[in-house]
Order: sequence, then structure tokens, then C-alpha cells
Amino acid sequence: MLPDHETLFTIEATPVKFGPGAAADAGWEAARLGIRRAFVALDPALAGGEAARGVLDSLRASGIDPVVYTDIRVEPDLGSLERAATAARGAGVDGFVALGGGSTIDTAKVANLLCTHGGGVMDYVNPPVGGGRPLPGPLRPLLAIPTTAGSGSEATTVAILDLPELGVKSGISHRYLRPAQAIVDPELTRTAPGPVIASAGLDVVCHAAESLLSRPYTTRPRPASPDTRPPYQGSNPVADLWSAQALRYGGQYLRRAVRDPDDVEARGFMMLSATMAGVGFGSAGVHIPHACAYPIAGLRHTYHAPGYPEDHAFVPHGFSVIVTAPAAFRFTFGADPAKHVYAASLLTGQEYEPDDADALPNALLDLMRDVEAPSGVAELGYGEADLPALVAGALKQQRLLAVAPRMPTAEDLEGILRASLHNGEG
Repeated sequence: MLPDHETLFTIEATPVKFGPGAAADAGWEAARLGIRRAFVALDPALAGGEAARGVLDSLRASGIDPVVYTDIRVEPDLGSLERAATAARGAGVDGFVALGGGSTIDTAKVANLLCTHGGGVMDYVNPPVGGGRPLPGPLRPLLAIPTTAGSGSEATTVAILDLPELGVKSGISHRYLRPAQAIVDPELTRTAPGPVIASAGLDVVCHAAESLLSRPYTTRPRPASPDTRPPYQGSNPVADLWSAQALRYGGQYLRRAVRDPDDVEARGFMMLSATMAGVGFGSAGVHIPHACAYPIAGLRHTYHAPGYPEDHAFVPHGFSVIVTAPAAFRFTFGADPAKHVYAASLLTGQEYEPDDADALPNALLDLMRDVEAPSGVAELGYGEADLPALVAGALKQQRLLAVAPRMPTAEDLEGILRASLHNGEG
């Protein structure tokens, strides 16, 4: 008789080429994937710059015809993703290249999905927000080249979109969305402003901490069939290794990476940690801070983040995630105190008492202050009156909450969000 709980976990990873100058191999890698006419999703901030010229020249030198597309929003929404898919279909491409941050890579993922299998974006978005339609088969090859040290989208099965009309963000998650190859070149981050590196790096830290502290995979119910096994499976021994090292690098290098754009070592290790955390949370999953982040980013568009386009008011993803992480980890501490203290030690290199419930929250708050991140949810434009709507938005993220080490109720989420309004800053 089969057990009623899960006994299996899966680890998958994008092949990664890492190191200064690696972007020069873009054409070789794309040709190896069989691409001859590439839809190049390019961050518009990079258009005409050295990084874009180098990648495009490399593609052409390998006999690849690039179709450059720059109509990409900092936070992709339904309209921007549909436009990208329409452009890709019309261009008759046989593969995709993404050069930019997580938004650019996610745009390429969704354009690839719709170009390959048809349908609309909302058909595939995770329920209950969208239809949750399963992907029927593999996509065209995607070469992902990140230029920020953060999202880890080059290593994940997820694409995120903003749905302001619903007051929430959501996403599409399936193993077929994982890029076929990634090139991670620290030189490409030199032009990224410090606040962008801060937000992206705090996202890395949250990815790593949430996946390390997710519920053990063996505590989930056994799926009815392999088709119904979720991508986010819970903490497991292999994912823990990737997440732990990403946390260690975040603590060692994020402050330096924010301060100095020419610190290629620090920015390189943050890029590497983003990829590592992507592998870790791609298997184990993220939970409460990310579930709260989606309504924080999607409900109101009034915050103007330093270092980002001035004509676009939004909350950068890393900031929307980190502001609730200290309170969230205080809430989950009792599920596994030793692992929470271990996460704090990885981040700071210090030793803590085994019952120190404030170790990880305080380590995160120190990091937030040092990289000049927003101090709490209130700084992003929210107050007590917004708590019910934020809770309702977080409760829609059941795909994420399902792997929390301690499952929160609506009242628990309200408490976490209330405690996160100022995070002790007044």
C-alpha cells in the first residue's frame, strides 16, 4: 500500500555559463540550441548600449537573425505580454533570447508560451486568479541573459505579471517555462543603479530564506499522479544546499554590490546567488513574504522607486517581498527554530542562541537598512485601512501558501502585515 504522504522530490536546473565576458558566447549558445531566427526580448534601458550591441553582434556572427523587441514593462502586465506574444508570432521566430532583468526574461517566457501553444495569458495563470491551463508540451528554446543580480528567472519555471485591475500580481508556473540555457555575466550589471541592485538582491535573500524554511516535502499529501505534483514541492536536501549558499553570498556581497557598480566580484557573486536561489526555490518554493508581496505590488501604483524609470510608479519586487519577511519569519519560527537560526547564521556569519526568534528578522532588518531599502509597508503607500485588501490578495496565492512551514489564517496574515507597516521604525 502506498503511503498517503509525499516520498519524492525533483531537482531540475537550467544549464548555466557563468563568468565575466560570458555574454560573448551568446551566439554560440543560441546556435547550439538550434536557433536561426531569434526573438530578442531586450530591456529598453539597454537598447543601443554596449551590452546589447555585444549580444546582437554575437548572434549575427553565428548566423542568427535577431528580431529585436523592446516594448517591455518594468512590471509586465497582461497587455505588455500579449503584445510581445503577437510580435513573436508575426516574426516567425524559432527561438528566443532575453537580455535584461526578471521582467524581460519573464516576458520572453510568456511570449514563447503563447507563440508555441496559443491561447491567452490568463488561460495559463495560476488559479484562482487564472485558468491554470497546463502546458501541453515543450516550448521553443530560450537563452536567458540576466543583467541584474536578483530575480533568478534564468533558472526558474515561473513568469510573473501585474494585474492592476484585480489589485494583485500572479504568475504562470510550469517546468516547460524554464530557459534552455542561461548566460550569467557579471560585467552586465555595471550600469545597474544601486537601488535596483538592492531590490534585486533582497529578492535573492528572500528566495533563499523562504525556500530553505519551506515545509518539508514529506509533509505534503501524496499526489494522485505525477501530473498533479506541484512545481513547489517543499524543502528537500538538495534544494537546501542551493538556498543555503545563496543566503551566505547575499550576506557577504549584497552591501558591496549596492555601494560600488565597479565591484564586479560582489555583483558577480550576487548574480550567482540569484541563480542558486532560483534552483532552490524552483524546487522547494516560496511562501508567506511572496504571497504578501503580490497584493503589495499590485493593489496600488503610487510608489516611485529610486533608480527606476520616473514615469512608472510601482513597487519593485524585491522591496515588496522584503518588507514582510521579518514578521513572516517570526510567525513561522516555531515550526523549526533550529533552521530559522541556521538561516540567520548563514546571512550574518554569527552564532545565535537556539531559541532566538529575532535572529533572522533582525538580520534582515539590518540588511534592509544598510542597502537603504524601504523600512516597511507604510513607506510603500499603505496604511491600516488597506490591511483587509492586502490580506485578501495574499490569500489568493494558495500555490505559495501551501508550502509555508506554518499555514497562516487570514488573521495571521493581517497580523504579519500590521507588524510590517513600520517594522519597528516608528
